[in-house]
Amino acid sequence: MAGVFAAVPGAVVDEAGLQHLGSPLAEQRRLAAGSAVAPRADRAVIAVPGEDRLTWLDSLSSQALARLQPGVGTELLILDPQGHVEHAASVLDDGETTWLIADRADAEGLYDWLRKMRFRLRVDPRIADEYAVIGGTAAALAASVAAAAPAGLPLVWRDPWPDVTPGGWAYAPVDPHPGSDRDWSEAIVTRDEEARIADAAARGELSLAGLAAVDALRVAAWRPRWSADVDERALPHELDWLRTAVHLDKGCYRGQETIAKVHNLGHPPRRLVALQLDGSGSVLPEPGAAVRVGDDEVGRVTSAALHFEEGPIALAIVRRTTPVEAALTVDTADGPVAAAQEVVVPPNAGATANVPRIPRLGRRQAAQ
Repeated sequence: MAGVFAAVPGAVVDEAGLQHLGSPLAEQRRLAAGSAVAPRADRAVIAVPGEDRLTWLDSLSSQALARLQPGVGTELLILDPQGHVEHAASVLDDGETTWLIADRADAEGLYDWLRKMRFRLRVDPRIADEYAVIGGTAAALAASVAAAAPAGLPLVWRDPWPDVTPGGWAYAPVDPHPGSDRDWSEAIVTRDEEARIADAAARGELSLAGLAAVDALRVAAWRPRWSADVDERALPHELDWLRTAVHLDKGCYRGQETIAKVHNLGHPPRRLVALQLDGSGSVLPEPGAAVRVGDDEVGRVTSAALHFEEGPIALAIVRRTTPVEAALTVDTADGPVAAAQEVVVPPNAGATANVPRIPRLGRRQAAQ
């Protein structure tokens, strides 16, 4: 629980978890360099044991999981019939159980939905509150954290972002991607190990970073997240989430028709942009803050952070038709702030199928 870290010097803890330890920018630097780890009280673990677990999850989700190998990290989305994102989870299998790591605000809803979809299959999902989640670089976790290994395989999920996983598709037009150097993993640990980590940090033997540092690195890497960037209208295409969370060639699942139609024949109605905010002020926009072209509201901020190298940055969802060269402003408590737009999902994303256009014959021509 987040409260075990309250005794660490400088710790600022709220209902979401350890936010920071007094120096969020320095914590970002250490976290990125692999010299700190981050307690993730904002993440929850769902265990899915049972012989049918992988084929069952494959049939329900956007990801191809039927042949997932033990120790390989991936992620899935649960979509509604219209293709909108309902739930999201990181996925790791240890040969006996599939482990899902979800944003805590989403975990209960995801668990309830999975329980309803069991039918007569050999699966038994449960919320595994006996475990906690610790994040950091792969090397930092290996050096500082004893991951749980109930089946003999350490439960460490490696984030595939921003690599394009098998069956995926990338919309972001930049190369290299700003997340190309991102090294992020999450270890599932016992509560005893979580307490040991907190004690070591309180004694000055282990360096920690807070959730503010975690999120700033995520925003800089353009990495979408359920609890921040998803609303009731969100399509995976709008967030460039086809990269890692959708397999375009797998079998039928709920929402697949929309996924295929938008990708092959249409365009997502909105698109994710990264914003470089004017750093002359000290106020970051709140999630939901309006993004404008002149007086016209064209979108909303989903995430904002102060990055240790890039300064104030944000992610926002805007209308697809918003010009890529448009001068944007973002509403803040201190008034509008100028924002330079970086294209994450371009306006022409989708429509990848080369469908021939057959001209219609007029009545006179058809009669000849």
